[in-house]
Amino acid sequence: MTSQVGGTAGVIAGRTALVTGAGNGLGRAIALELAAQGARVVLTGRNRHKLDVVGREAGKDVRVATVDTAGEESVAALADELADEEISILVNNAGIAGPVASLTDIAVAEWDEVFAVNVRGVFLMCRAFLPPMIERGSGDVINLASVSGKRPLARRTPYTASKLAVIGLTTTLAHEVGPLGVSVNTLSPGPVGGPRMTRNFALEAERTGTTVEAAEREYVSRAALQRMVTEHEVALAVTAMLNMPGLCGADIDLSAGMVAR
Repeated sequence: MTSQVGGTAGVIAGRTALVTGAGNGLGRAIALELAAQGARVVLTGRNRHKLDVVGREAGKDVRVATVDTAGEESVAALADELADEEISILVNNAGIAGPVASLTDIAVAEWDEVFAVNVRGVFLMCRAFLPPMIERGSGDVINLASVSGKRPLARRTPYTASKLAVIGLTTTLAHEVGPLGVSVNTLSPGPVGGPRMTRNFALEAERTGTTVEAAEREYVSRAALQRMVTEHEVALAVTAMLNMPGLCGADIDLSAGMVAR
């Protein structure tokens, strides 16, 4: 395959991008947008059927591979499977929301599962796919975090702690591999409209004795735009970051003006 030594920042078309958690939600939206902008996209996740559906939606040059990003052996097997691909964009999107409960009611297994997927998975994927980028002297890694963790979010301690950990990982990793030609950044969305937030609003309504609509209104009232962001807006933010040469070690908030600090 053609070498990309000499820098790839600001270019998407013709590059190969690996997206984790690409079977639905943000991962699906990001993968579709990257494909629309001319990238060859490797769709990864745990559910092959969902990945195949997204692959057909993309209608572009795509490849599908299953992986459990929290599993060391699974990630190693994925790296072996994709050894013939020149992956120069890695989007670590896979993540789980975890329990919605007071910290004292959260089981250790629940806490560990959130950190395994949301933090360990980012570590394993970066460890597996950074070496070829370093060897070529170019590449981009975008890790999905959240504005949650940078502001209080009651009853969500595993999730918020894990997403703040991703930001810390990203900042340090950027200084490790930036001098070697690889840019590493974090995108921190605010609340994204979709099934997961609807479930969260339903749980909050049940807990507080209000309606789902009222729970949503109270939540989005914290944002300057008085709304949530969309999956497509997050996807556009990923591609915008890839088109920003010089962006490295950054944490970009995309929250419709949600107060993050």
